[in-house]
Amino acid sequence: MDKIQAFANEQLKTEIPQFEIGDSIVVHHKIKEGARERIQLFDGLVIAKKNGEAKEEAPAEEVAEAPAEEAVVVDTGILKEADEKMLNTYSMIAVNPEAPFVDADGNAVADVAVNTAGADALIQWLLTDEALSLAAEYGKEEYNDTLFYVLEDVVKYEGEIAEATEETKTIRLSTTTSVNDAGLLAAILPVFEEAYGYTVEIQSAGTGKAIAAAKNGNADLILVHSKSQEEAFVEGGFGRVLEGFETERLSFLYNYFVLCGPSADPAGVKEAASVLDAFKAIADGTYTFISRGDGSGTHTKELALWPEEMGITAEAESFADYTEWYVSANTGMGACLVMAEEMGAYILTDKATFLTFVANNGVM
Repeated sequence: MDKIQAFANEQLKTEIPQFEIGDSIVVHHKIKEGARERIQLFDGLVIAKKNGEAKEEAPAEEVAEAPAEEAVVVDTGILKEADEKMLNTYSMIAVNPEAPFVDADGNAVADVAVNTAGADALIQWLLTDEALSLAAEYGKEEYNDTLFYVLEDVVKYEGEIAEATEETKTIRLSTTTSVNDAGLLAAILPVFEEAYGYTVEIQSAGTGKAIAAAKNGNADLILVHSKSQEEAFVEGGFGRVLEGFETERLSFLYNYFVLCGPSADPAGVKEAASVLDAFKAIADGTYTFISRGDGSGTHTKELALWPEEMGITAEAESFADYTEWYVSANTGMGACLVMAEEMGAYILTDKATFLTFVANNGVM
């Protein structure tokens, strides 16, 4: 066993919960981006198990003869956008330290420590002209398009921002995969961290799971994009109002959801009069559609776009008659885009993540 293989094996965890094929699991994966770290959540069904060493190496002669990689052309494209029903607004909410925290089973959780000072500092900074300008400019040069817009009525912050102390330096941000996969946070948060001495730990999942993490006491603030779920979070007593602001829910950025699909566009989505007509055409023709199916903001928006008479909701029973073409993936935006590309399917996504997907040659 060479040194590389030995090192790889040392990194394997030995205490892993028992699971079997068919189980639903969530994997917390720590990702390092330079000096930053974030936690990415991956969830889904176990379809296979493989035992063996940490790494399997191909024979040297096979590696030497491997052909050079060819450029990947992504066939999936934007077919419908900028429809008024596809507005995608991002909001922040600071977590209330006195909230009725519960665990995944709904049992009360006590002694939850919330970093209110750190959450305040991050929210305040994200509402400064500096941060808003960075967000508005992000991606323009690389993608030749606008990924995020600043709301015209955003309430800006112009006061002092507290620097980090030993007790407040770590901030737990629970956010949606859409804004995180687009690369926005990795691009702008280092500016905040360097200026004020904080470290932002990012937990990324669909909006529903991101909010659930905060309800479990595992976040100091949330940054998500589903108004109905955000309002329910506040009504449940989990949000708090920052000093100088009037509401718990602070909306600051927006972009648009886009309806994407194969270039052949068999449903004629591109020529549809509206996004509602486009969704009806997909359903009428039973063309494959990939749904997030995970309670995320994107999933919530998608459910509102199907013809009402179809009765599609988040409940599996509601689309049981459509499973021949309606695929409920129960996973993040990046993974769903990969599925849509591979299956020649239609999909609703936020524009920022889609442009990142294309720039990465269909890899997320």
